[in-house]
Amino acid sequence: MEKIDYKKQLKHLYKPSSKKVELVEVPAMNFLMVDGQGNPNTAKSYKEAVEALYAVSYALKFMVKKGEIGIDYGVMPLEGLWWIDDMSKFDPDNKDEWQWTSMIMQPEWITRELVKEALEQVRKKKNPNALDSIRFTSFREGQAAQLLHIGPFSEEGPNIAKVHQAIEDQGFEKTGKHHEIYLSDIRRAAPEKWMTIIRQPYQ
Repeated sequence: MEKIDYKKQLKHLYKPSSKKVELVEVPAMNFLMVDGQGNPNTAKSYKEAVEALYAVSYALKFMVKKGEIGIDYGVMPLEGLWWIDDMSKFDPDNKDEWQWTSMIMQPEWITRELVKEALEQVRKKKNPNALDSIRFTSFREGQAAQLLHIGPFSEEGPNIAKVHQAIEDQGFEKTGKHHEIYLSDIRRAAPEKWMTIIRQPYQ
């Protein structure tokens, strides 16, 4: 059986440097997404969104592995888009006003029909609260700057500033939403070892 590691295939997007800001072109990819608002550390809706996204993503993985496609692949990491209405006032330390989209990238052969079937499977087994909020859609970020942050989320500020400064140094302007990709299982890893990709689109 063929096995695919998308983090390796897309290492320019999912394995950036922790020392130097990199400029990348992010193509259109398909995601399961859930939208919400509020502090991810305290909002029940955020925890429910993550639970539902993982449940459906793993259901799809096993459907593909056991079905006609017959390919095994690793479920991709959780990602988050974060923003407020006026992004010029976006404050990484003031999370209560944040709006967010939590999402997990899906392989190109995942179809709406497969997603619909996976949703029904999960509904019968677990039926997480955010299941009906999941949408399946294409998302293209385009030009973006990114850097790997190692450590707790509370210490991201200087690295976010580095990413923004790199964009300005190239003569570009930030656009879109603050983007984070969570490579670590924070339930198991020590905070000082958490790995988070900080990404900011620009134009």
